[in-house]
Amino acid sequence: MSRVINIGFNNVVMRDRVVAVVSPEAAPVKRMREEARRSRKLIDATNGRRTRAVIITDSDHVILSSAQPETIAQRMGEKP
Repeated sequence: MSRVINIGFNNVVMRDRVVAVVSPEAAPVKRMREEARRSRKLIDATNGRRTRAVIITDSDHVILSSAQPETIAQRMGEKP
């Protein structure tokens, strides 16, 4: 499982596919989230919790996570 990152609640993302991990409060991120919803590329991995991080992939999928962006970034930096 060295190529995956746990983004909370046993949900994982392929490390090589992640382009950015950002905070959800900024207006451009909110627009990106809505566009992903319209184009059916939004993945909600929060399990009903508050969205704390938005993960953007190289396939233009937008993934919502309840983990903090700093936590996800730390997990990305860990050695496999």
